[in-house]
Amino acid sequence: MTDPLRDLASLRAATERLLTTAHTLENAAVTGPSRLPGWTRGHVLTHLSRNADALVNVLEGRPMYASPEAREADIESGACRPLDVQLADVRDSAARLHAVASLPSDWERTVALRNGVTDRAARIPFRRLVEVELHHVDLGAGHELEDLPEEFLVREAAFLADRFAGRADVPPTLITVSGGHGTLRTGREGDGDSTDAVSVAGPPASLVGWLAGRRTGDPALTATGADGAPGALPVLPAL
Repeated sequence: MTDPLRDLASLRAATERLLTTAHTLENAAVTGPSRLPGWTRGHVLTHLSRNADALVNVLEGRPMYASPEAREADIESGACRPLDVQLADVRDSAARLHAVASLPSDWERTVALRNGVTDRAARIPFRRLVEVELHHVDLGAGHELEDLPEEFLVREAAFLADRFAGRADVPPTLITVSGGHGTLRTGREGDGDSTDAVSVAGPPASLVGWLAGRRTGDPALTATGADGAPGALPVLPAL
């Protein structure tokens, strides 16, 4: 069950962890490559800042971004700023989001994100938590998926599996989350004896890496086909 106020507390802690990591970087590291193709660390940090402001817009009933082009332009124009400017922007924009999200609110209302996506307002703090936790890893500054809180990883695996549910380009897939965290179903609906049905099992961090497109071929994951024979992990489309 989503608890937005608890997620806000987790978000504050996650933001502080990211800032602590980023403070260890040299100023020149801002223009160095992140783990996201085509993005520097400065792109990642600027994106986090503008995403926080965009979620303020969402909670206050405005369009998330003025346009896709404006979103990209804002990230590009801010990417080369000095590290201290970047970190102040991350902190200040996070504070603005926290202030708005902490106001008394109807958490059950529907809010509009981008690309036609809608969600309950109550899920916005968790969506922001996903941005902060995953992009902390994307900075390529020594923070790994295995360093993220297990509770977050289990929830994120379920969140991502839900995003692929019903997709015609993803085979029927049963995901077993090790550590006693249950099973998830994703992909298109099977017909009961589909030859392309697959089962995937592994620890939460490895599953999130695969589902979020951060890792391929993680040896901690196992995949088996409908016949029980070892198989390959399904290749997932971009989110």
